[in-house]
Amino acid sequence: MTSAATAPQPGADTIYFGGPIITINQASPSAEAVAIKDGKIVAVGARASVFAAEKGSATTLYDLKGRTLIPGFVDAHSHFTDVSLQAVTANLLSPPDGPVKTIPDMQAVLRGFISTSPMVKAHGVVIGMNLDDSQLEERRFPTRHDLDAVSTELPIFVTHQSGHLAVLNSRALAMVGITADTPSPAGGAIEREADGRTPDGVLKETAFFAIMPKMVPAFTPGEYRQNIEAAQRIYIENGFTTVQDGKTSAANVAALPVLNAEGVLKIDIVAYPDLVAVGDAPVLDGPLMSREYTGHLRIGGVKVTLDGSPQGKTAWFTEPYFKAPDGEEVDYAGLPAFTDETLQPLVDMAYTNHWQLLAHINGDAAIDQLIRVVSKAQSCHGYPDSRTVMVHGQFLRADQIPALKTLGIFPALFPMHTFYWGDWHRQSVAGPERAENISPTGWVLQSGLMTSIHSDAPVVFPNSMVLISTAVNRTTRSGYVLGPAQRLTPLQALYAMTLWPAYQHFEEGSKGSIEVGKRADLLILSANPLTAPVRTLDQIKVDETIKDGISIYQRERAP
Repeated sequence: MTSAATAPQPGADTIYFGGPIITINQASPSAEAVAIKDGKIVAVGARASVFAAEKGSATTLYDLKGRTLIPGFVDAHSHFTDVSLQAVTANLLSPPDGPVKTIPDMQAVLRGFISTSPMVKAHGVVIGMNLDDSQLEERRFPTRHDLDAVSTELPIFVTHQSGHLAVLNSRALAMVGITADTPSPAGGAIEREADGRTPDGVLKETAFFAIMPKMVPAFTPGEYRQNIEAAQRIYIENGFTTVQDGKTSAANVAALPVLNAEGVLKIDIVAYPDLVAVGDAPVLDGPLMSREYTGHLRIGGVKVTLDGSPQGKTAWFTEPYFKAPDGEEVDYAGLPAFTDETLQPLVDMAYTNHWQLLAHINGDAAIDQLIRVVSKAQSCHGYPDSRTVMVHGQFLRADQIPALKTLGIFPALFPMHTFYWGDWHRQSVAGPERAENISPTGWVLQSGLMTSIHSDAPVVFPNSMVLISTAVNRTTRSGYVLGPAQRLTPLQALYAMTLWPAYQHFEEGSKGSIEVGKRADLLILSANPLTAPVRTLDQIKVDETIKDGISIYQRERAP
């Protein structure tokens, strides 16, 4: 018999009211009140009707006081576990996100990091992340000699902001075994000095990916947990209630379930292991490979990387780069990671096993390749609702979009490039004409397809409102509006951060909109993005993040 003390209380746990409520539900776009019970949405509508149906003696009445309630954000492509590494490494970002404008600035940051970092003290390695040569006054990526000027005793490893190349000092090169006799691997490059043999420290694409595990310290379980908690705080403070971990390493595939079982994860993490690294490992056939979460973790599918980054000039184009990188011929068009013959078996494996496939692609030649191999896989293996995802698609051509629609390939685009590298794309990468239509969200929506937008963190800091602002305004660092026809409206940008990425992850039935029966993943914004001046969207703050009906973050505000 249930005692009075433990009997279920009638009515909702919480009712939100008193401010704009943007439901992201076309059938009922706005509401006056939302009721939550047991982590689910139980009523949405007029304030009087919601109160009459759901207000009980134990119901908490939450007055928004004019602030705006929306669904929780979904980061449609991100590297959650890499953000945990970023949290403990040297910040080499350029303004507005970091201090580095020159190579001497980089050297000064690294020296300061060496003197203060617990990681350097504990593990004897120096890692700096997110250096962007396009923003350096020298307009070049550093070499081993620039890092040797910081230290020749400690190994130093500095990654490019694209996440597709790095530079090592002489000590680090020796540590990973790269010498003048080491050949460049397929799909990558070991850059050389003037003699054509001596490595200058710069490693691109597969050459970089191969040495990455050797450079990252073997963190203790306690250190790893602290790093993950730091990464999670960043996402929560930006209103993300679901985050993708793209290209999850084998080590992180093993470590994340442990933290999940310990209750460390407070938001949902959907992981996509690197198919090349993991292959047909048993974890891909285990219980975590599911459309349902165990706690706050599931494996959503697998990822492959077809080319590099346009800002790092390794993306694979059908036309040459506007200005070829130093040391390359004028017809240089980037670095494909695979031939069709080597890629097809990987895609076939995903389709045969009904694993959702994410494909990192930036250049239009790589998109052509994806279309070819997916078309063949679908004709041979079926799986029509595969929701294969084209991640980034920076240089998607208009004539390629019908094939995406036919094959059901979901375009997860990256309009943050318009601000961070729009000028660089116009002046050096692709030239003014091709650069105009990077991340062509306008074309995609006009075709009738959905799209999501993402941070690709740690490539870019996962600031949710900056992400929305860049998609809406498409303004470069210099103030140029890049591709006005590709701009999203604020409402479309909200869809691209909520319901559409939920669909991308096969989660549209439980997330992405404020509807009865869905999970109470919500956030409160300081202002209404649908009525605020579009130039001020990046100034809107996340005041509170709510996961499954529980508040997990509240921004400190002046009384």
